[in-house]
Amino acid sequence: MATTKVFLTFPQRLIKDPVLFDLVRRFDVETNIRGASVTDEIALVALQMDGTDSALAAAAEHLKSLGVQVEVLEG
Repeated sequence: MATTKVFLTFPQRLIKDPVLFDLVRRFDVETNIRGASVTDEIALVALQMDGTDSALAAAAEHLKSLGVQVEVLEG
């Protein structure tokens, strides 16, 4: 099992959507929110994800396809 840490910036239109819950169900990754700041305009999340390399890559690509900015911190 691999681990990656990412910093996510969610656009306003996604703030109320269960994006991380959906990520866990779709891509067989475990998530651990390490920090977050959410307002009505933007959500910033420091997230640790655990899973296979292919699952982590697919999860990150899915987030990007939704319009989430994904910055890999490590892993």
